[in-house]
Amino acid sequence: QGILLANGVLDVPPQNLVSISAPFGGFLLSTPLLQGSRVSRGQQIALLQDPDFVTMQQQYLEDRSQLTYLAAEYERQQALAAENVNARKTLEKSKADFESMKARLAGQRAKLEMLNIDFKKLDEGQISKTAPLYAPIGGYVTQVNVNIGSHIGPEDVLFKIADTGHLHAELTVYEQDLPQLAIDQKVRVRISNETTWRSGTIHLIGREIGADHAVKVHVHLDQEDTELVPGTFLQAEIAASGREVMALPNAAVVQFEGKSGIFVHIGKVGADDQFELISIEAGMSDSSHTEVRLPQAFDLQAAIVTQGSYDLLAKLKNTEEE
Repeated sequence: QGILLANGVLDVPPQNLVSISAPFGGFLLSTPLLQGSRVSRGQQIALLQDPDFVTMQQQYLEDRSQLTYLAAEYERQQALAAENVNARKTLEKSKADFESMKARLAGQRAKLEMLNIDFKKLDEGQISKTAPLYAPIGGYVTQVNVNIGSHIGPEDVLFKIADTGHLHAELTVYEQDLPQLAIDQKVRVRISNETTWRSGTIHLIGREIGADHAVKVHVHLDQEDTELVPGTFLQAEIAASGREVMALPNAAVVQFEGKSGIFVHIGKVGADDQFELISIEAGMSDSSHTEVRLPQAFDLQAAIVTQGSYDLLAKLKNTEEE
């Protein structure tokens, strides 16, 4: 089988890369994060402060007190209605006021939950001037976009956290090679700063061809490594499917005058072996073999030299110069 060569980068799935924003903005009071920091799910990563936080909690407590009054009033009107003492309109007005305040209080509570307010303390009347932010996932901090004392809005991204436990290789493969790809096809990748290869399999093949006439191929690594860094460049070799090719050891193929060639043993003259340089077309190669296309009239029984080809090429050049 042939080998497809491709380049790519380490990437994380969208669900494993989180942008952290503050729902209602505020001033950044403190944060322990630095780029590259390791964080755990649920860890406090920032503390915000804003006068609006106090106002929101104060309004919640006032509305909660008002709801208690309206609930008691609604019960009283129900009792009076049962005895036909009050008008039905009065009962309906009391019910509407109670339901409206209950909905308003639910909305207030939902907003305060987004601020991570401690309701146990708030229900006891303790109003907090600050609001903590917690990490929604565990991973490494890839971006820190704020500093202490800065004012941030809800649209601002404070941090980005990547869960590197599920890194994958995102390869770029050109459209003419797509017929040779298939799901579960074996791939090996080499990270730019490493000398060893890692194995993987094709998990997804993109369905959109870009302006560069290439598609994205999603490869899962067989052994996950949380120490790898998203965005790192890599090389990949894909075991191409769908075609059989002729291949020779890399040492058999030489490059000369911008062409590829192999040496064939053609016999002896006295005690000396004689070799002929045959021009060929070289295709894809991996770490051990190169795909070759031989001339149409080539004798497939010929003895092809598989070791020392460049030594023979050097001797041939020396002979030509003499």
